[in-house]
Amino acid sequence: MPITTAEDIVKLFEEDVRSRKRLAELLISEPDIRLAMINAVLRDRVSRLEGAFTQLTERINDLDKRIDALDKRIDALDKRIDYVVRVSWVLTISVIATLVTQLILAFLRIV
Repeated sequence: MPITTAEDIVKLFEEDVRSRKRLAELLISEPDIRLAMINAVLRDRVSRLEGAFTQLTERINDLDKRIDALDKRIDALDKRIDYVVRVSWVLTISVIATLVTQLILAFLRIV
């Protein structure tokens, strides 16, 4: 089979695993090529890490917003509970005052 194009060379390497491994070894033994491959791998990994970091940052920001919303709801509940406690005290004091008044009136009728 005559080799006339780069495509023919690629097909030969696809068919011959041993030659493909040998070519990889030859390429890696060259310092400039090795450095270029390492840089490409590092660029890919850094890109993935940056993407993961961005996603993590977005999720943390979303959690911060949800926590802020929960804090506001808790504050609102605290205010309502304080109001209920005050109203309960007022009602309790009113009931006690009414009972004391009724007891005094009952005592004065007896005397």
